[in-house]
Amino acid sequence: MTRPAPNRTPPPDAPTRARGVRNATLVAISTNALLSIAQLLIGVFANAFSLVADAVHTLSDLVTDIMVLLAGRQGAEPADRNHPYGHGRIETATTMLLGIVLVGVGMGFLWSSGVRLQHMDESLPLHPAALYMAITTLFAKEALFRFSLAASKRLQAPMLEANAWHARSDAASSLVVAVGIGGGLAGYPFLEPLAAAVVGFLIVSMGAKLTWKALRELIDTGMSDAELAALSNTIHATPGVVDMHDLRTRRMANRVLCDTHILVDPRITVSEGHRISDTVYTRIREAHPEVREVLVHIDAEEDGELQGVPPGPPATRDEIERLVGELLGDDAPLLQRIQIHYLGQRVEIEIVLGPGAWHRIDASALKSRMDTLLATRPDLRSIRIFGDIAPL
Repeated sequence: MTRPAPNRTPPPDAPTRARGVRNATLVAISTNALLSIAQLLIGVFANAFSLVADAVHTLSDLVTDIMVLLAGRQGAEPADRNHPYGHGRIETATTMLLGIVLVGVGMGFLWSSGVRLQHMDESLPLHPAALYMAITTLFAKEALFRFSLAASKRLQAPMLEANAWHARSDAASSLVVAVGIGGGLAGYPFLEPLAAAVVGFLIVSMGAKLTWKALRELIDTGMSDAELAALSNTIHATPGVVDMHDLRTRRMANRVLCDTHILVDPRITVSEGHRISDTVYTRIREAHPEVREVLVHIDAEEDGELQGVPPGPPATRDEIERLVGELLGDDAPLLQRIQIHYLGQRVEIEIVLGPGAWHRIDASALKSRMDTLLATRPDLRSIRIFGDIAPL
C-alpha cells in the first residue's frame, strides 16, 4: 500500500517573511501601547494597584516587541562576508532572550504570590471598572496570542512563536488580575495570589522550553532521527548514488543546513560526478523544503575502507606525466591523454593514445617496461593503455 506524500508547506521567501514578521510585530506593539495606557489610567482611578502593575508589565512588553522587530529586520539581511550563512542566528538569540524573559516573569509571579499571601490584610477598596478593564485586557491579549502564533507558523518564525507565548503569559497575568480584583470585590482576596502562583509556574515552564529550544539551535543541534532517515532515503534514491555517509544537519532560524558525503562509481568523469551532486541537491530541496543549504561531497570509495597500508604519499599528476613520458620514450608524441584514479591509497593509470598508435609501437617492449615500473613503484596498482585496438 502506497502512502500519500506528506503535505509540506514550503517556507516563504526572505522578503515576504521579513515583511510578515514586521507587520505582526507592529500589531503587537500597537496593542500593548493602547492597553498599557488604558490599564494605567483606570488602575489609578479604581485604586487597583495590581492593574497598575500589569500596565507596567505591558509596557515592558513594548521593549521585547521592539526587540523582535529589530531582530526580524536584521535576521532577514542577506549573507555577507562576515556572515556567509546569513543572519538567521539573530532570530535564534532573540528567541532565547525572550524565553529568559518569560522565566523571569513567571518567577516574578511566584514571588509576588508568596508576598501577597503574607499580607492579606492590606487589600484596598476597588472600583468595578478595574474588573472590566482586566477582562478587556485578558481578551485582547488572548487575541494577540492567537494572531501572533498563527503568524509564526505561517512564516516559520520561532521568534514570533516566542513572542506569541509572551502574549499568552500577559493574558495569564490579566487573568490573575481579573481573578484578584473579582475576588476582592466578592470578599475573597486570597484568590489572586493562589492563581498567580499557578500561572507563574506555567509561564516558567514555557519560558524554559523556548530557551532550551533556542539554545539547542545555537549549539547546532541537528534534525531528529526520523527527519534524518527521510533525508537519507532521498539521497539513496538519487540515480548514480552508490552509498552515502557523514550526513550532518544543523538549524538556523527557519531553515536547515545540510552536508553529506556520497559514494559514486570511481571511474565516472568529473562532470558526471558533479551532475550527480547537483541532482542530490535538487532532490533534497524539492522533498525537504526546510533544507535551504546543501553541501555534497563526492567520494570515489568508502573513506573508512581504504585498502592496505599506504606506501607513502600518492604520486602527483606532474610525477605521473613524467613517468608516462619515460615509459613511452620515443612514442610519447602519440599520447592523447592520461586518466588517473586514486583508489585504495594507490594509483591506477589509464593512458589513451592517438589514432594509429598501435601500428608504430613495440607492444612487447612497452609491456616489459610497464611491468618493471609497477614492480619498483608500490604506490602504482595498474597501468592500462588504450588505443584504436584492444587495450594492452
